[in-house]
Amino acid sequence: MKPQANVPKFLQDLLVARSPSGYESEAHEVLEKYLSKQVDSYQKDTMGNRIAMVEGKEGPLLLLAGHMDELGLQVKYIDKHGFIYFNTLGGHDLGVISGRRVQILTSEGTVQGVTGKKAVHLMSPEERKKVPQLQDIWIDIGAKTAEEAKQRVSIGDPIVYDHGLEPVFDSVWASRAFDDKTGCYVVCETIRRLMTKKDRLCGSVVAVATAQEEVGCRGAMITGVSLQPQIGIAVDVAHATDHPDCDPRKHGKTALGAGPIIYRGPNINPWLFDRLVGCAKEEKIPYQIHAGSQPLGNDSRALQVAGSGIATGCVGIPLRYMHTPSELVDMRDLENAIRLLVAFSLELKIGDDGVW
Repeated sequence: MKPQANVPKFLQDLLVARSPSGYESEAHEVLEKYLSKQVDSYQKDTMGNRIAMVEGKEGPLLLLAGHMDELGLQVKYIDKHGFIYFNTLGGHDLGVISGRRVQILTSEGTVQGVTGKKAVHLMSPEERKKVPQLQDIWIDIGAKTAEEAKQRVSIGDPIVYDHGLEPVFDSVWASRAFDDKTGCYVVCETIRRLMTKKDRLCGSVVAVATAQEEVGCRGAMITGVSLQPQIGIAVDVAHATDHPDCDPRKHGKTALGAGPIIYRGPNINPWLFDRLVGCAKEEKIPYQIHAGSQPLGNDSRALQVAGSGIATGCVGIPLRYMHTPSELVDMRDLENAIRLLVAFSLELKIGDDGVW
């Protein structure tokens, strides 16, 4: 992938890193490069989280969480002809898996493959109406026998789609794994910028690149308890609903390029929501509001109930085509999310804890 001027190199490197849930080591290498020598402290844990802190004064501890893991697949079974069957890592739309180029990440390097199923020409009229089930899709690596395939791949090897970063138009880009490499980048870049403003910080701020969000928000569960912050903000992608066949009466109205989405609802601390909106207004940062009536499907649901409870907020990066191999984001929304988090961090005062 050639470097692109409109996309920060830090984010480019995160997107190149292949890090399906439970197999985040390539993302670890990127975070080590961009964070370990540029923050006050940099830690690891047994879950695979990466924790970067800028140390302020005696004020509250703010935790910013963005998950580094992405959707993936996993080798489950190899049949006698060398075709590979797989598990899913995270929630996939089964209708978009077939016909994709994939990379199998083995101990000996990358093995290229293609996801296959019965061609439409060979299907009965009834079969054409059905979404293929997981057992009806396989990966073809060009092997002739099980023995040949097993010389190249092993049971449990992780798999990612082979779809890289591409420009679409202006500040809109497409890639696999914008969910949630964008959120991971936003919280980590926020920490990097706060290091140059730490004399203005009242409390400390910690950015956590969380692991295994796509399979149950596990990394956030661990850090919410171990770090015991007073305030936590999860940054993840959120559905941009400005496309055909998305009814705002059902899903609300949010748009690509219209600014970060600030969530409101029972998963969100009302004091924190008001402060985020206030910062956006003060800094003239465009923003959107989404009403979430249930626990959100991201790290905020784990942070809110960790330990004795954390005052929790959620900032969304508008995204189209979530959980597909080609997601779309507008880079302006990422920059505005960083500006919002920097402003919020600098406004925290002694005693701010979200109690209401």
